[in-house]
Amino acid sequence: MLKVDFYELNTVEDSKLLFAVIMARYEGKWIFVRHKDRTTWEIPGGHREENENIEFTASRELTEETGAKDFTITPVCIYSVDGGKSKSFGQLFYSEVHCLDELPNYEIGEIKLFNSLPENLTYPLIQPHLFNLIFNK
Repeated sequence: MLKVDFYELNTVEDSKLLFAVIMARYEGKWIFVRHKDRTTWEIPGGHREENENIEFTASRELTEETGAKDFTITPVCIYSVDGGKSKSFGQLFYSEVHCLDELPNYEIGEIKLFNSLPENLTYPLIQPHLFNLIFNK
């Protein structure tokens, strides 16, 4: 079973932050993305590239996965996912997207706006925790 924990910003060594995940809103709705190879929905985000600042990772992933052109982005917290054998860390961000452009031709096949958390999630044991943390703030 997976365990998701949350930590204050700057309490986990920066080099351990492997992912940036961005809960993003556009016109009052939540943005979720669908990978070209899947039928499920996920929160925009992805892996941090070597020597990349985690804030840059968040902005890059939001642009690449949603086509966001004009947005504000704010760090919220650090999170960990523990599958029993190892624990990985990421940073959660919140974004207000003001303008969406065309979706870049990368790995995302579709974006969709939702009023709440969609049912068909790619990571159903992780994403509800991230969504609820932001939704309930």
